[in-house]
Amino acid sequence: MTPIRINLLPHRQMRRARIQRMFTLLAGLSAAVGVAIVAAGQYWIIDAQERQERRNAFLREEIAKLDKQISEIAQLKQKTSDLLARKDVVESLQVNRAESVRLFDELARRVPEGLYIRNLKQAGDNFTIVGYAQSSARVSTFMRALAASRLFQEPTLVEVKAAQVGNQRLNEFTLNVQIERGGKPGDVAPDQAGGDA
Repeated sequence: MTPIRINLLPHRQMRRARIQRMFTLLAGLSAAVGVAIVAAGQYWIIDAQERQERRNAFLREEIAKLDKQISEIAQLKQKTSDLLARKDVVESLQVNRAESVRLFDELARRVPEGLYIRNLKQAGDNFTIVGYAQSSARVSTFMRALAASRLFQEPTLVEVKAAQVGNQRLNEFTLNVQIERGGKPGDVAPDQAGGDA
């Protein structure tokens, strides 16, 4: 009996070709899937960037609006501050006007006979009074009258010196006194102001 010879070479070649085709198909399919994934990722990234740019543009617009509003608020605050400063100045002038009238009225009430005021200087709440008196006792009377007033406080004598005014020999005096802002004129009986030593 003769052995049967089977040539498996074409079968192996066919199988190898089939495996190669399958490999090529799978490689192509993998490449296509990879390209699709990369394209989808690229599209997603571009879309996310565009969305973020739209958000950034919106935020920039809102920030610009807020900056404009902040600037307007700052201007309004400045105007309000200026108006309040003007109001304070006007109120201060009103108070000072009334206070000046009160001050001179009270001072006139407290000046005794034989004494007259030559000069007044104000620095804040402090007044310097310069004047002439017929005697130093009248200066003492004037200081007691100022101390008795609620408008004036702490009269302090700076100096008393002899002075010649025309043909009269008088005493020139300088004294300091403080103003009490809450004082009212006429708090003490007028006879204390006009008394003489």
